[in-house]
Amino acid sequence: MALFYINRYLCDDDPANSLHNEARSQILLQKLHEEAKSRQQNLGIKAGPTDGEERGSQGGDGNGGLQSRKRKREAKAVATSSKKSRKKAKRLSSESGDIRKSGRDTDCQVLNSERDDVGSSTKQLYSAKMKRSSVGMERKRKQEDPGTDTETAAETSDNEAKSLDASGEQSETREGEGNRELEKAEKGLEEQDNDGENQTPTAPKSSLTILKGFQKKKVQKVQRVLPQWLAKPMLVSKDIKQNLKVIEDVPGIDQKLLQKLRANGIHSFFPVQTEVIPTLLESSKHGLMLGRGGYRPRDICVSAPTGSGKTLAFVIPVVQALMDRVVCRVRALVLLPTKELAQQVCKIFSSYVEGTSLKVVIVAGQKAFATEQTSLVEHTVAGCRSLADIVVATPGRLVDHISKTDGFNLQHLRYLIIDEADRMIDSMHQDWLNQVVKAVYQVGECSAPSTLFQRTEPGVCTAASHSRLQMPLQKLLFSATLTQDSEKLQQLALHQPQLFTSNYAPSELEPHMTQSEHRETVGTVRNKYTLPEGLTEFYVPCHLNKKPLIILYFVLRMRFSRILCFTNSRDASHRLYLLLQAFGGIQVAEFSSRLSPNERRKTLKEFEQGKLQILISTDASARGIDVEGVMCVVNYDAPQFIRTYIHRVGRTARAGKAGLAFTLLLKVQEQRFLQMLRDAGSKELKKQLVRQEYLTSLIQRYEGTLQKLQQVLKDEKKWKHL
Repeated sequence: MALFYINRYLCDDDPANSLHNEARSQILLQKLHEEAKSRQQNLGIKAGPTDGEERGSQGGDGNGGLQSRKRKREAKAVATSSKKSRKKAKRLSSESGDIRKSGRDTDCQVLNSERDDVGSSTKQLYSAKMKRSSVGMERKRKQEDPGTDTETAAETSDNEAKSLDASGEQSETREGEGNRELEKAEKGLEEQDNDGENQTPTAPKSSLTILKGFQKKKVQKVQRVLPQWLAKPMLVSKDIKQNLKVIEDVPGIDQKLLQKLRANGIHSFFPVQTEVIPTLLESSKHGLMLGRGGYRPRDICVSAPTGSGKTLAFVIPVVQALMDRVVCRVRALVLLPTKELAQQVCKIFSSYVEGTSLKVVIVAGQKAFATEQTSLVEHTVAGCRSLADIVVATPGRLVDHISKTDGFNLQHLRYLIIDEADRMIDSMHQDWLNQVVKAVYQVGECSAPSTLFQRTEPGVCTAASHSRLQMPLQKLLFSATLTQDSEKLQQLALHQPQLFTSNYAPSELEPHMTQSEHRETVGTVRNKYTLPEGLTEFYVPCHLNKKPLIILYFVLRMRFSRILCFTNSRDASHRLYLLLQAFGGIQVAEFSSRLSPNERRKTLKEFEQGKLQILISTDASARGIDVEGVMCVVNYDAPQFIRTYIHRVGRTARAGKAGLAFTLLLKVQEQRFLQMLRDAGSKELKKQLVRQEYLTSLIQRYEGTLQKLQQVLKDEKKWKHL
């Protein structure tokens, strides 16, 4: 029956009938599968043959060989007919190429040739499947009949393989699959037929993008983009000695203040003072209510090395702006991080307001809270009256007075000065700035409400906002290590800030440029921090147990005077103080939070007067304390952060003088510490070695001192428990 369908449908070369070849091929494929399945079932259960052909295939040797040869002839006839159909399709396609423009008939011929080609491919596929099926049945029969001639079987297999190879070029892509099916046929006819029926079709191409392995690419470093006022600041010369300017040459300074400056021994201004003082005087030239051009004055930020005169840069303009005031109000507020620094700034203000009606009050916790209240506000029958024009305070104490002192208000505040601004920004969690701003823009309880001059917090600059006259609040920031983190500075809500800085690379300012050219020079800030020009830095490699010996060597052998020695904790400072005191022959004192404010003030005074050779201190004195005559700074414990190092070594080499700085480093600390300085743009430290023979003469006495120290520490513990 299979041969009947093949001769009837596949060998039809009539082009008119080839239009439905594809549909007929599908019907034929279904019928052939049904026929093969029925034969498989009959052979599997060893039932009788269903037709004459199958009964003949199970006969003797002669009948089996005759039937096999008959199948080969039929397969050759099918292959010959498929070749004829392919040749006819090629002939039709070549003829259609010549008459392509002739119209509809040509298109029909091309379509018929393409369909014939599809039909021929389908016939080749089915003929190959029929041959593989016959091969499987023949091998199955010979396995059941051992007497079958092996030579005939081998010849039959070879001929079948050749006929499969000659099935056409279009079946080459299925050659691997056909070989796998033949191997399965040797294992059993049932397995081969099932594999043919359940063959999975080729999956269509997916439109999805398949992610492959990723290659490592070098990520470009993101360049920091700073605001314009940080990226293009006003550069200030770092060389103090070569850029001094006579105080009379700075425009705008009142004659009374010039006399005060001369009386205090100041005849020239440092570069930062020369730049900042005229700018601040210009902002108050037309009174406290208006800035330059009638607009709100710009906020000022100053970043300059320690000892470069930043304090005087804001004291002179503030005193001159307020010296003609009529009513006493708090118009200037100076905030500082430590009590000692607040006391130092208050002392400078007091020296320049002497002879005027201005009053300076300090609220830093050095006196009782009630005493500070009476110095700030006076209660009269008419109401509350301010007793301070300039208030110098620490943040915590100021917040207490804002919330607890009746009559203390900041609604007339004109200048908000933040000294050591980087550390003050770090203490923003205390919410001191919000408290100050709320006090500025609200009406006090004891003051009469004034609708004309009532202050409101400024917003966006518009024509309506400028039509109302009110006291502006100008913020002035000063620090030797002012941060360039715009997010931190944003917390201060600065108004059109202007930056004056000395932190730049030396190549940016040419040596031949004049001071006026320096003022107009704008460049990119490269260095994070700047150290005093007269400072010479060293680091001393040492072991942990040799640190006290090196300190003794500096004091007794090198004969350094006024050594300021820094430790990282007050306990370390106290132990080193007790050790040097027990060693004998050294005038030593400690400076830490273990002492009361009066004791700390007395200690600093003795050190400044030269009564002490060495002062052992924590970082309490590292911020802004101006102690005259400090010859040497020793970092007994290496600082953890670059800002700490900058402020420590800045206690010497102030105001253009020379100074030394030594840092004792353990072996494990050297790499990190030196890298920290390189990252900050600091110059390379010099290495200073202390030979062992220099310390040998001190070892015997030092060992005896350690035993005394142990006894002293035991006695202190007993006193604590008592």
